[in-house]
Amino acid sequence: MFIQWSDEAVAEIAARFGPGASTWKLVSDSEGCGCAMNGVAALWMLDEPESGDLRAGSNRLEVWYEKRHEVFFDELLRVSYDAGRRAFKLASDGQIYSNQLRLEDRRTAATS
Repeated sequence: MFIQWSDEAVAEIAARFGPGASTWKLVSDSEGCGCAMNGVAALWMLDEPESGDLRAGSNRLEVWYEKRHEVFFDELLRVSYDAGRRAFKLASDGQIYSNQLRLEDRRTAATS
């Protein structure tokens, strides 16, 4: 899996989360969905990857994912930012995963 980040997306992440926001995890988040097959794509900012996470290739930020979530995503993904809508977008050549991609700060320091 490879993630391409637009310049606008990287700049907005730095503005929202600070310059240290470099470790992310791509998930198919099914929390509250009622079914593991109906997940919503999300990016979680982490202190560090969890044991067993796989590292995706990336042109900018560090991205990790769980092997079990690999089936939900295409091999090449793009993260962009639309300033007019104040929204991140996750897409591939074959589909749009989200026009309002949720980015969540899950660092332990953020919850303290």
